[in-house]
Amino acid sequence: MANFAADPQEIATGFLAACEAELQAPKPGNVHVFADGHGMTTADFLASAKAAAPFIAAAQSTVGARIAGAVEATRARVGQNTNLGIILLCAPLAQAAATAQSADLRRETGRVLQALDINDAADAFRAIAQARPAGLGDAPQHDVHAPAQTTLLEAMRAAADRDRIAWQYANGFGDIFGLGLTTLAEARARSADAALGTLSVYAAFLAAFPDSHIARKHGAAAAEAVRGEAARFEESFKSAKGRAAAFELALDFDRALKQRGLNPGTSADLTVAVLFADYLGAILARPRKNG
Repeated sequence: MANFAADPQEIATGFLAACEAELQAPKPGNVHVFADGHGMTTADFLASAKAAAPFIAAAQSTVGARIAGAVEATRARVGQNTNLGIILLCAPLAQAAATAQSADLRRETGRVLQALDINDAADAFRAIAQARPAGLGDAPQHDVHAPAQTTLLEAMRAAADRDRIAWQYANGFGDIFGLGLTTLAEARARSADAALGTLSVYAAFLAAFPDSHIARKHGAAAAEAVRGEAARFEESFKSAKGRAAAFELALDFDRALKQRGLNPGTSADLTVAVLFADYLGAILARPRKNG
């Protein structure tokens, strides 16, 4: 019988690679190697990734334990919430790869989501409360400050209409395996430039739906306005001739968003998850030893 499961070192390497690659693209409004922002630096995100990686990739773990361990380690290292969304998205993907029964990461992720239980919810609630993200967890049901009373999947389903990360849980990571990986593949067909591929994924998410991080901090109208701006940016970006022109457009948009204090953090988190899923999918697709 084929052994499809990825080992912890492979998962940790993929997580770090995804976090580092995302920072190499000039994602408008977000933190990247070309410009810091919102009181955070590239160094903060690199340190966060290194702190979280061992817990995201831990052997014989659960989704909830991966989330809790990674959030606690991040807070101990950098003292602020830099990567809660990344962790929430990457923990199920890591669990799927670590326990894979097939080479199909999307199917394996669906299996993991369906198996989430109340212990996963308790661990995740504790982590979210510790990270204290703006607006997240302030809900009439499944309050993260109260004991968990349902599975993590059900809690995420209850939040899916207002949070795009929760939406992924409720919809089998549909944006990751659909729009995200499709956009990445199309970008790679046009160019081998990895940063342009990452920027293409980020722009696609930002243009497709209002960023829920902006919506939580600034309201739905602000998030929708940014989505409209992003749609126009994406159109110009796609027609840009070469890396320099594309990056110039991105950095102009970056400055405009940061001047208004707008950070499309959810779109950035989704982008990391796409890069991680791409890496893990390649691992699962490799020929495996029998055993």
